[in-house]
Amino acid sequence: MPSCLGKRNGDRLVYRFLKASGKKIHVTNFPQFSSNPTFRANGARIRLRTLVLMRWIAIGGQTITILVVNYVLQYPFPFVLTLVTVGVSVLFNLFLWLRYPVSKQLSDTEAGLHLFYDALQLSVLLFLTGGLHNPFSFLIIAAAIISAAVLSIETTVRLIVVVLIFSSVLVFFHRPLPVPYGQHPIPHFYVYGIWSSLVVAMIFFSANVMRVAEERRRMTTALMETQMALARERRLSEVGGLAAAAAHELGTPLGTIALVAKELGREFPPDCPNAKDVELLLSQSERCRKILARLTLYSADGASPSLHRLPFMNLIEMSARSPRREGIEVMIEHAPGLAGESARAGKKTSAQPVVSHSFEITHGLKNIIENAMDFARSRVSIKADWCERDVVVEITDDGPGFSREILGSLGEPYVSTRRDAGGMGLGVFIAKTLLERTGAEIWFGNRKDGGARVAIAWPRRLFTDCPDGVDGDGDEMSLR
Repeated sequence: MPSCLGKRNGDRLVYRFLKASGKKIHVTNFPQFSSNPTFRANGARIRLRTLVLMRWIAIGGQTITILVVNYVLQYPFPFVLTLVTVGVSVLFNLFLWLRYPVSKQLSDTEAGLHLFYDALQLSVLLFLTGGLHNPFSFLIIAAAIISAAVLSIETTVRLIVVVLIFSSVLVFFHRPLPVPYGQHPIPHFYVYGIWSSLVVAMIFFSANVMRVAEERRRMTTALMETQMALARERRLSEVGGLAAAAAHELGTPLGTIALVAKELGREFPPDCPNAKDVELLLSQSERCRKILARLTLYSADGASPSLHRLPFMNLIEMSARSPRREGIEVMIEHAPGLAGESARAGKKTSAQPVVSHSFEITHGLKNIIENAMDFARSRVSIKADWCERDVVVEITDDGPGFSREILGSLGEPYVSTRRDAGGMGLGVFIAKTLLERTGAEIWFGNRKDGGARVAIAWPRRLFTDCPDGVDGDGDEMSLR
């Protein structure tokens, strides 16, 4: 469908005619997501309920440990003070549970303060029960690791520094470890080793968890962008179908109005005052007829596309209908021999494949073709071929080609072929994701004589054959 339907004037025109025809229109406003990974990392949210629940689990474990050491093992330690420390967390959790809704979303700073409190509370317990001599001292790094998974880099670094300070203080200042009477204390050099291992483990796990979590956030947001792009295409197509239906329904009454106006024009003499009004009515009805004709033309490609079954070359031509840079020639041709490697493995067939109108294929090809036109100097070539095993498309341009720095990572989110021009690095990712969803494989490379080359291949079993009399051999067209 031509892109002019997506422009503001086209939208207003479609809306007015659909509203005039009495049709119900449901407009979907798609949310806009930032494509800046730093923004997403800083904007990460966590529910208050999650932190409260985690704190309840910690409180339960601390209480059980204190009771076992005091009543079962009967080791000497400040039993009351440790219970008071745990009790403070109980009161804090009850306050949060009663004061705020459980679904409250915490900001990055608020979540960081909650984790700071948890690290502080655990440090007080460790101070009362032996410091880093305590076998549970490794839990002090939990706050930093949790922050690395869900919060920003700045908050995570702050928590790592805080935990580093707390653990360093516990090396030198702490109450004796609860042990049986007469037990020899742990040597100091071993405590220093424990401190070193905690620091290394905290930094190692935080860095790796942060990397994995950030990659997951980037991929999730990129996939959401892909779904939004596909949803926009479907919505535009639905609007085109409604526009065609509205134009069809308005055509009959408009024709009646024009016919009656012509009859009235014959009855009034030229010098009659009403003759000018009739002439105005005829001109406006003719204007409406032209507008309806344009609406029908614009929506011809989008009316009920899910019911269309197109020859493969026609689908490529439809995908290449996009705004073009002036002076760029787009050549579309059937190139026998392009699927030569596949043809040697499978019997060559001349029957052109037929495919149902696929939003994934058209939008994916459109993104790649537009990317080629943006970088081409004068020409973009789109070649297609098919055999018994595969259906192949090759898109090339005479531009500078892909740089070696990004060639190996093309197709990943936020890897842009046009970073200097403000590109977000999602166009190729969206195209690759949509095409792979249809069963395609895609390769990126450069031509020997200069320019970029993108090859796409589908298994032939995903397509049917054209009816007799419809063939793609020799098809060639030039779009300017």
